[in-house]
Amino acid sequence: MKQQNINDAIAKKRLLEVHQYLARWVYEARIPFNAIDNDSFKKFVEALGQYGLGYTPPSQYQLREPLLKGEVERTKETLKKQKEEWKNNGCSIMTDAWSDSKRRSIMNLCVNYKLGTTFLSSKETNDDAHTDEYIFEYVNECIKEVGEENVVQIVTDNASNNVSAANLLSMERPNIFWTSCATHTLNLMLEGISKLPIFKGVIRKAKSFTIFIYAHHKTFALRRKFTKREIVRPGVTRFATSFLTLQSLLDKNTRVEKYDD
Repeated sequence: MKQQNINDAIAKKRLLEVHQYLARWVYEARIPFNAIDNDSFKKFVEALGQYGLGYTPPSQYQLREPLLKGEVERTKETLKKQKEEWKNNGCSIMTDAWSDSKRRSIMNLCVNYKLGTTFLSSKETNDDAHTDEYIFEYVNECIKEVGEENVVQIVTDNASNNVSAANLLSMERPNIFWTSCATHTLNLMLEGISKLPIFKGVIRKAKSFTIFIYAHHKTFALRRKFTKREIVRPGVTRFATSFLTLQSLLDKNTRVEKYDD
């Protein structure tokens, strides 16, 4: 029993060292904490345990060249099953234009089908104007890659250039539908509602109230004591967040009133 306790203590110490080295790497490399929940990382740790001592990490060259090419081939192999699904039940192509943290303009294309959504293509468009013809050509190339017979619809937001691109698409490929993005449509609706006088002032006061609570330690501590949950409820869009936060404030006000009673 004494020897067993010593072995357990040594094992715990080694495990703590492993956790410390891993944490240090995560902090220094600025890796998101939720990365450790990734299935690929778990498989790596499991394989590392089976491999045993003497493991040497791959070099940067191996990561950039042979290992990367191997992952590309593996991804292509995985896409074969998805392409079969596209062929059997059809799919939708979704476009999304956005700017990253470095203010680079990027356009993505994804394929949505019965089993989920697959990233297909990404293009940096800093030097290109997002004209209707530019969007149409980019989407049209994607349609060729997926197969026109497999594409049911193209989903974009309601921006004027996308609407014009849809007109070009209808002339080139009349069998494919163009559909406006439901999320973008709802966001425009919420934006219009938030500008109404009856809501505009309330949202402004709610923002000021929320900023005050989060900016002062005592009020923030009281908020945690009586409500437990955060006030701000992040939504898919900025305007959805405003109305979700209003609902959150109303719920917490009701709970505090019950507590006082």
